[in-house]
Amino acid sequence: MASVFGQYDGANFYDELVGKDGEPRPHARLIADFLSGLTPDEVVDRQHAVDSTIMDMGISFTIYSEGDNIDRAWPLDLIPRIMTGSEWDRVERGLVQRVMALNLFIDDLYNDRRILRDKVVPAELIDSSRNYLEACRGIRPKHGVWAHICGSDLVRDGDGTIYVLEDNLRVPSGVSYMLENRNVIKRVFPSMFRNYRIRPVSEYPSALSAMLSSIAPDSPNAKPEVVVLTPGVFNSAYFEHSYLARTMGAELVEGSDLVVGDDDSVYMRTIDGLTRVDTIYRRIDDTFIDPEAFRPDSMLGVPGIMRAWRAGNVALANAPGSGVADDKVVYSYVPEIIEYYMGEDPIIPNVPTWRCSDPKHLDHVIENIADLVVKPANESGGYGMLVGPHASRREHRKFRELLKADPRNYIAQPTLSLSTAPTLCGDRLEPRHLDLRPFILQGDRITVTAGGLTRVAMRKGSLVVNSSQGGGSKDTWVVEGDL
Repeated sequence: MASVFGQYDGANFYDELVGKDGEPRPHARLIADFLSGLTPDEVVDRQHAVDSTIMDMGISFTIYSEGDNIDRAWPLDLIPRIMTGSEWDRVERGLVQRVMALNLFIDDLYNDRRILRDKVVPAELIDSSRNYLEACRGIRPKHGVWAHICGSDLVRDGDGTIYVLEDNLRVPSGVSYMLENRNVIKRVFPSMFRNYRIRPVSEYPSALSAMLSSIAPDSPNAKPEVVVLTPGVFNSAYFEHSYLARTMGAELVEGSDLVVGDDDSVYMRTIDGLTRVDTIYRRIDDTFIDPEAFRPDSMLGVPGIMRAWRAGNVALANAPGSGVADDKVVYSYVPEIIEYYMGEDPIIPNVPTWRCSDPKHLDHVIENIADLVVKPANESGGYGMLVGPHASRREHRKFRELLKADPRNYIAQPTLSLSTAPTLCGDRLEPRHLDLRPFILQGDRITVTAGGLTRVAMRKGSLVVNSSQGGGSKDTWVVEGDL
């Protein structure tokens, strides 16, 4: 392999595109041959075209740094991550199995609590969870679904095994970037989309719209009125909120645009008067959604919206309280949850996990903290975690004290040898670690994106892929046929 691939060495890890022998994997040969036919300068020019297109399209995200809101262009590497259709089909089955079990679990927790009585999951674990909301007890959403949009993060270890690293069931984000990544890369590599049979992702907005309509309560409206509820322009994911509202043809609203009437229904203020709302795709955290039910100081939510939801007059996606299964300690029980509700073994395994609330597990984690990844139960975005091999002794001491003070709030996992993929760094390709966030929709049916958002740790040797921590992204191709 010549050109930018000439010095590429991904042999230390499982590489998504290049085998141990230095040759491209069969499903990556077309893109490797194409890139090898370009000079390094021509490859860099293609990356500049990617960057310029992102700027022209206004694709951005926000980082909160030292009190400032920093708006940045979305980072996209031009080399795609490629998976075969046969491998993806198995992953998809595993994701469907997982989201079905998790929704059965959440519905059980807020109603019959059978799994707690049968001591499969400890009751004290649920009752001590900050995301378990007593206000949701006794509610049964349509189709029994609480987490309508799920983003489960997948990683591949050094032996090629794919694991679920964590589940995101509260307000999972990133799907707009998956869609825009595809739009940008199509412009840069039009010939590749003629030569490969790449499964499309463009149907996601219509699938999301159909799902949100399917959970709407019975209504005299000929078509359910769906809105996207955003905290506003200063939220880090505002680009995504406006993007999804626009592509679905739904109204983008803030809390002040909605009001709950005397009939416990939700209405949207318009220039023509009040319009009844049937489904709210809310991008606001649980405790800010209704100042009557949760935080009285919230200026983001809608007073009385929980009353309207409980009365069955509006659907909320994701449902409040679904974050109880987002807890990383609960994550460690998902294999047992799948077996309990589905009578099946997990198709996609969990990463081995130590629960620090268990004294024996805690002792192991404290003793081996330099070799482990320690995560708080309810943080996201890569915040509050410790990557033991990359941390200082001072940070190890700090986390030992945090674990002793609040063991319930932490889990630990081995430091995986995350897979890599060729990533353009300057004028050469270097291996960078990555993960994958597919998006699963469940309403009256389940749909899964073909691939998802591949996130890349752009710093050499880093395992942290979050964009808030300096990560980038790749387009994800699920390709058909024997290649």
